[in-house]
Amino acid sequence: MKVAFIAHDTKKKLMQNLCIAYRNILAKHMLYATGTTGRLIEEVTGLNIHKTLAGHIGGEEQIGAMIEQNQIDLVIFFRNPGSARSSELDINKVLRLCDIHNVPLATNIASAELLLKSLDRGDLEWREMYR
Repeated sequence: MKVAFIAHDTKKKLMQNLCIAYRNILAKHMLYATGTTGRLIEEVTGLNIHKTLAGHIGGEEQIGAMIEQNQIDLVIFFRNPGSARSSELDINKVLRLCDIHNVPLATNIASAELLLKSLDRGDLEWREMYR
C-alpha cells in the first residue's frame, strides 16, 4: 500500500513519534511525504520516504495529484487547525480529494493509529481492487 504523510510545522514532532511507534508496520509499505516531513521521518526511523516538495511550496499539491491519479491508498495529514495558513486552499483540496477518491484519511493521532493498525491487519486491501 502507498501511504502519504503531511504535517504542519507544529505537528511534525507528533508525526515523527507516530512513525517511530509504527515503524514495523510502515516498513512494509511505500511511503510518501512532503519534503520536510519526509526528511524528519527518515531521520528518526530510517524508513525510505519518497519526498515531494515542501508542503508550502507545492508538496501538498503534489500529494493531491497523486491522490487524483489513484496512486495513494492512505493519507495521514496532521494539520494545525488553530492557525490560518495561506495554503488553506491546498489543505482543503487534499481533504476533498480523499473524499472523492475514497482514500482513508487521518487528521489526528487517534484516527492515524486506527488506520495504521487496520493497514497491518489487511483491512485496507480493498484499495487494491478499487484501483
